[in-house]
Formats: sequence, C-alpha cells, structure tokens
Amino acid sequence: MRFFTSAISAAIGVALLTHCSSSNPGSSSLPPSEVPRAESAAGPDATVEYAYVVDGAPGTGRVSGYAIDASSGALKQVALSPFTAGKDPVGIAIDPAGGFAYVTNAAGSNISGYKINPSSGALTRLSGSPFAAGKGPSAVAMDPAGRFAYVANADSYTLSAYTINASTGGLTQVFGSPYKTGKVPVGVAVDPTGKFVYVANEVSNTVSAYQINASTGALKPVSGSPFTAGDEPRGVAIDPKGSYVYVPNYDSNNVSAYAINASTGALTHLIGSPYAAGGNPFDVVVDPAGRFVYVPNYGSNNVSAYSIDGSGGALSPVSGSPFSDPGPTPGFVAVDPTDQFAYVTNYTPNDAFAYTINASDGALMPVTGSPFATGDGPLGIATCRVTSGKCIPPPL
Repeated sequence: MRFFTSAISAAIGVALLTHCSSSNPGSSSLPPSEVPRAESAAGPDATVEYAYVVDGAPGTGRVSGYAIDASSGALKQVALSPFTAGKDPVGIAIDPAGGFAYVTNAAGSNISGYKINPSSGALTRLSGSPFAAGKGPSAVAMDPAGRFAYVANADSYTLSAYTINASTGGLTQVFGSPYKTGKVPVGVAVDPTGKFVYVANEVSNTVSAYQINASTGALKPVSGSPFTAGDEPRGVAIDPKGSYVYVPNYDSNNVSAYAINASTGALTHLIGSPYAAGGNPFDVVVDPAGRFVYVPNYGSNNVSAYSIDGSGGALSPVSGSPFSDPGPTPGFVAVDPTDQFAYVTNYTPNDAFAYTINASDGALMPVTGSPFATGDGPLGIATCRVTSGKCIPPPL
C-alpha cells in the first residue's frame, strides 16, 4: 500500500480508511469543548512538556496541543487547542533552538509555522505562514542548531531547504532549493552533527543522502547516494551520536539499519540488517538516550521495540516486543524529551496511545487512561520540553 503517491491529500485518508472500513473515523474523538484542558504550566522547578498531534483527516486541517503529565505521561489538551493548519496536514517537527513548530500541508503544498507559548503550550501562527513548499510536502526536519529546515515533497520528488529566522521563525528557501530526490520522498532526518540529511524514498526503495553546507544550508548529494532500502521505506531516524540510520520498510515488514561514514555521510548496511518488524512498519524513532528504537506496525496493530548495540548499532528485539496498541492503524511515533514516555497515533480511532518506557530494558507499559482522544485522523506527532523559556524537542 502506497500512502504518498499522487494526490497525496486523498491517499492518506482513503488508504487508511480502506484498511479499516468498518470504523467511523469521527466516532471516538471528543469535540474541543469536551476534551480535558491543561492548567497553566507548573512552577519554575517543574518539568513542563507538550505534545503536538497533526489532525490529518481530509478537510480537518488542525494541530492539537497537549500537556504531558510529568509523573504519569497522561495527555491533557491545552487551552485554545486545536489550532488551525493548512489543507490535509501530515508531518510536524519542532525547532531545536527557537521553540517553533512546523507542519507540512500535503494538499496545500506549503508549511504552517507556529510559535510555541512555553507557559501555556498554545500555538501562534508565524508572520508569513504558510510558507511555500513543493507539491505534496510530507515530512519536515531541522538541523540541530535550528538554522535550517528540510521538507520532503512527496509528489514533486524533491527536498526543499530553508533558512530559519532565529527571531521570527520565518522560512526562506535556500538558493538552489529544491533538490532532486528519489520517487515519493516521505521521510526526512538530519544527523545530530548537522552535516548530513537523509530522505526515505517510498517508491524508489532507496535512501537519499546529502551533505549540508554549514554556511548556507545548501545540499550536495553524498557520493554513492541513493542507498538501497527495503520495499517502501516510510521514515528515517538517526541515533543521537549520529552513527546509525534506521528505516522502516512498509511492504518488507522489516527495518533497514546503516552505519554512517562520519566523513562522507555514506551509508553501509549493518550486518544482520534488515531486522524483522511487525506487519507494515510505518514510522520509526530512536529514544533520546540512543538505546532503543520504536516502530509502529500499521498492519499488525502493535509496536516493535529494539535495543541498540552500543558498539555496532545492531538491533535486538526487546523482551515482550511487539507491544500491543489497542487502536487499529498505528502510524506515527514520538518519545518525550525526558525519555520516559512513548506516544503512537492511531488514525481511525482518533487517538494516541501512550506508554511508559522501562529505563532498564526499553519495554513498553500502557499509561493509565490510554488511549487519549485526539482530533480527526491523527498523523504526525512531536514533543518538546520547556527549557530556558523555550519548548525544545528531544535531541537529534
């Protein structure tokens, strides 16, 4: 099943609804007025975190904001949520430096930008937003310094590059942008050193790699790129040290793993790669400590968890994996910045399932009260923690 081929705005909703045609996509979400609201941020010494979920059902066009309970991991919708996005939003990412959030609007061919209020979690649209992108933008990522943003355009087979205005959050396209990718790029990630960008090309079954010009943000293809992946690679995640890349392959039911050449950015398959996953792995995340990998399996309604070998990057299944996700159609995944909780969006039940992460072995335990109601058709999800007056995502 291909989610981001032509007519991306319709493909996401139609494909997901077809998979579970007996479900009513609006049946389990609560109207904004009925969802519990978060109180104001706690005192100055408390951990304050937020999660943001794209409401991606066709015609919805919103982003919902939630406060994360620091003790339990439970989600409560913040005041004024949901916030307006563009047409058929898909992906979301939070700027590592400035506390800005960016959402890709597939049918609008643009990017909505917001300022995150660190006290309330509310989103305020940035001046000049939405910012033009290519056709069918599907995913967005920033470099670790928060200077550049990169957007995968699924329907135009390109990658747009932008400079981020540190004061306003505004996006300006880099000279030479957009850059050619493989067919239907749907996942993008920047390595933690800020030197390389990696893009999963769903139809080409490859991963494109680029070197970042540290001064301008411009891109140059890495020698040997694109690199082979499995069938229908859907996402990209990189460990916090910038040593390894992990890519879920939707139709191969596995995860490809690569070592990054620190000098050139070239990728080499790890011994043992690809690693078995559940049915139709849809997304991937590495926890902030770089010890575990989590992959939602769209087709088998569960989440695969792996431990990362510290010396070689190989993946080993965590005891008890895969872990149940009671809602059908698990799609996107995020881990909170404190490395205590993992969240998976379920498109058709309109909810997000929350787990507590066992710090010793990476096992997942359902959070009390989970799943938590979201807007219609939740897709991308991102988290951040308030630090020095800004809401900062987990480290790249």
